Amino acid sequence: MPRPKNKEELLSIGAKNFDKLYELVDSYSLEDQERSFPAGTLNRNIRDVFGHLHHWHLLCLGWHADAEAGKKPALPAEGYTWKTTPDLNRFIQQKYATESLMVMRKLLTSSYERVRALIDQHTEEELFTKKYYKWTGSTSLGAYLISATSSHYDWAFKLIKKSKKERSATSA
Repeated sequence: MPRPKNKEELLSIGAKNFDKLYELVDSYSLEDQERSFPAGTLNRNIRDVFGHLHHWHLLCLGWHADAEAGKKPALPAEGYTWKTTPDLNRFIQQKYATESLMVMRKLLTSSYERVRALIDQHTEEELFTKKYYKWTGSTSLGAYLISATSSHYDWAFKLIKKSKKERSATSA
C-alpha cells in the first residue's frame, strides 16, 4: 500500500484501509470475530486490535489538542517514551480487555471520524511540511497521522488475516 504524500491521499488511503479492515472483519462469522488469535501476539483478538487502533487515535487527537492549547504534548503518552511503546501497547490492551467487540467497534468508528475531521481541518502545507509544528520535531503532522491511520489499519488488516489463517491451519 503506498504511503500518502498529500492530504487527498491521506484521507483516501486512510478511508480505503479502514473500510478494507471492517470488510474483512464483517466477512467472518460472529463466532470467528470473537475467537482468540493463536498464541504469540499481544493483541489476542479483534477487539484488542480495535482497542489498539482506537487508543492511538485518541493519543494523536490529544497531542494535537495539547499543542493547540500551547502545551507540550507527551509523546507518545504520559509516562512513556518511544522506547517504551511496547509497555504502552500492553497498557492499551489491558485497558480495553473487558469491553465487548461491539463497544470497541463503536469507539473505533467514532475516533476514526474525529481523526478524519482533524485531517480535514488542516491544509496540505500544515499536514506535510516537516517541522511546521514545533511539537512534531523533525517530521510532519501528516507523518503522525499516517501512522495513526492508513499504516495502522494496514497493520491491523494483516494481523487479523494472518491470525485467521494460522487458526485455520492449526484446526485443519
